[in-house]
Amino acid sequence: MPRQFLYFINPVSGTKDKATLIDIISRRTTEQHIQFEITDTDPTGLYPNLKEKITTDRITDIIICGGDGSISQLAGTLLGVDVNFGVIPMGSGNGLALAANIPTNVAKALDIIFNKNVLYIDSFYINGKFSCMLCGLGLDAQVAHDFAKQKKRGLTTYIKQTIRNFFSAKPYPFSLSLEDKMFSTEAFFISIANSNQFGNNFTIAPQASLHDGLIDIVVVNKMSKFRLLWSVLKQVRQGQLHKYEDKKYHKKDIHYFQVKDLTIQNPGLAPFHIDGDPATTNETFRIKIIENAFRMHMP
Repeated sequence: MPRQFLYFINPVSGTKDKATLIDIISRRTTEQHIQFEITDTDPTGLYPNLKEKITTDRITDIIICGGDGSISQLAGTLLGVDVNFGVIPMGSGNGLALAANIPTNVAKALDIIFNKNVLYIDSFYINGKFSCMLCGLGLDAQVAHDFAKQKKRGLTTYIKQTIRNFFSAKPYPFSLSLEDKMFSTEAFFISIANSNQFGNNFTIAPQASLHDGLIDIVVVNKMSKFRLLWSVLKQVRQGQLHKYEDKKYHKKDIHYFQVKDLTIQNPGLAPFHIDGDPATTNETFRIKIIENAFRMHMP
């Protein structure tokens, strides 16, 4: 079956020049003798006619030029559809692409897509909403909310928002239930991860895999701001896995464990994000793994 590409470009993600991107895509894809179409991502994240278009136009590959949010929206929309996904990283963090070893260089990312090596990627549901990489409650979610309000995107803007929120951050109360056990804590943030990082090579869940059938949970507990910075840096460097059965669990600065499903109670209504995009928070979050959710081009 001949390959037929549909490129989606997020016009507001990252800082790369979109006109240059389109030129490279058009030239390189034409050289491969692959039919293609280029369109913009939908700012609402809704693609009501996309499944029908894939069938009618015999689309074989959806190529997403954007960040984690764009990938999540399209992969979630096409869950169960027989199509391959490619990624040209253009977001501010590009966490999923970096976890998959996809370079940010457009030509090199295209080479991976043209090579036709695809692997299944896990995802997860959180309160019935699809996430392909990382959800968060607390500090990192507040950063995502504030970052979304900025006119200028990119890494520099994200760092500024992170620093600003770090000094004003407060812990929130949480209760976590997993495998018929429960514990309560106050934490600055909780990361629910299928990928090993926030983005920009900042690793928060070092043992996470895109296809191990497990969700990695990182709970960064209440502590001094100095100790918070040290503990997160230590987590990034060492990636130690602390099982919840540990009798000293409540004394640890960071809890890190792996599960297939869990429930988080959020009585303090900590802010929430899905794959870097701000989302409405809830008092209860139910999370469940989706094994082999979609196929993605990888090195």
